[in-house]
Amino acid sequence: MHLETKVDWRVRATCRDEDPDGLFVRGAEQRKAKLVCIACPVRTECLAEALDNRIEFGVWGGMTERERRALLRRRPDVLSWRDLLDNARRSHSFDDEEEDVRVG
Repeated sequence: MHLETKVDWRVRATCRDEDPDGLFVRGAEQRKAKLVCIACPVRTECLAEALDNRIEFGVWGGMTERERRALLRRRPDVLSWRDLLDNARRSHSFDDEEEDVRVG
């Protein structure tokens, strides 16, 4: 299942049509690179890929390498970022659905 999903997220990534060199920049240029990620439908999958595989360079899932290193240092207990982020998204989606029912 993860292999199929892994292929899927890359095909749906907003950056698929971008120049890859634009995502592997330093300094102030990283802010511009992160803008590509803001509305990406697979931002979470991309971030999980970078965190789980300890990818050192580039902007992935809206985070720079420095931001990812800091997150990994803060959460050394996480064995699978993919599982953690998938579970968080599922519970957030469930909460949103409940909220919609109560409001509507």
